[in-house]
Amino acid sequence: MFMLPDLVGYLAATLTTVSFLPQAIMTVKTRDTSSLSLGMYSMFTLGVLLWLIYGIYLSNLAIIAANAVTFLLATLILSFKIYNMLRK
Repeated sequence: MFMLPDLVGYLAATLTTVSFLPQAIMTVKTRDTSSLSLGMYSMFTLGVLLWLIYGIYLSNLAIIAANAVTFLLATLILSFKIYNMLRK
């Protein structure tokens, strides 16, 4: 049975992860990363990876699931950003 803190955690994880989808979809569709900051996305992706590792240490499924998905999306966007920068 879910407790209120678990429900809040899963809701927060779902909302923050889903909020990242529009940027990922737009980047994949347009391949345009000119307005994205390499520094910001690098730090963000590393931060999400560290949250994922933290969730694994705690065995907290909400933290693990949300950050695994967000890490994949952030890595995809960061990859496009780096690729576009190297291409220029």
